[in-house]
Amino acid sequence: MLVRLPKTVSEAREYLTEGAVPVGGATLVWATWQRDGFPEQAMSLRELPQANVIGPEELGGAVVLSRIDDRIPYVLHAAAKAVGTGAVRRAATVGGNLAGSALRCLLPAALVLEARATVLASHGVYETDLAEVTAKRPLLLGLRWSAPVASAYRKLPGEASGEPPLVVATALHTDTGGHHRLRAAVRHGYDVLTATATCGPDAAHPLDELRETSVADVPDAWDLITEQVTALLAAAPDE
Repeated sequence: MLVRLPKTVSEAREYLTEGAVPVGGATLVWATWQRDGFPEQAMSLRELPQANVIGPEELGGAVVLSRIDDRIPYVLHAAAKAVGTGAVRRAATVGGNLAGSALRCLLPAALVLEARATVLASHGVYETDLAEVTAKRPLLLGLRWSAPVASAYRKLPGEASGEPPLVVATALHTDTGGHHRLRAAVRHGYDVLTATATCGPDAAHPLDELRETSVADVPDAWDLITEQVTALLAAAPDE
């Protein structure tokens, strides 16, 4: 197997057109290749600068989870820290987790950040939403979002042989007009549910809005949502 290590987006696009298979962190695909056979060409983005950025409003798709720190919002940092073991986090990448894994442990955090994805296809680079990333599994170059006012994350303990553990993620954002809005996401099994609530003098309490959405129906999630939203609202500046 020939492993390609592009240093520019045009090189990565060329290798993708030639049929190179994205490696990601190889924590998932390696076992599949051992079972089904290795491709003729594979491609890692570990030397592509655009795929390795870490900042308050961006994160590269080739960044391994162990490198994610407090330069990015708490919710995404906490989600990365909660993935697997230290050995897994040193190998698993952001792109591999979101586009290559059925668990998608980073997805609730990315959704409450309202992240947009930059992806690479044979026809070029384009921006898309996370729904396309999880459905079509393109080559993820990175994520971008607007920094939230505050965010929160909780992952409950799970059983080794059971379904994925419950995850609750929330983030408080500021709108253009200065009002706040809350985003909530719940991973229940392999499904991720989201909801948005507005904040302001003329709006219902955010928890009342969220209570009318599907996230409130997930067993064991509502107490965590209430706890997180209460803390986020307490941390928010007055409107």
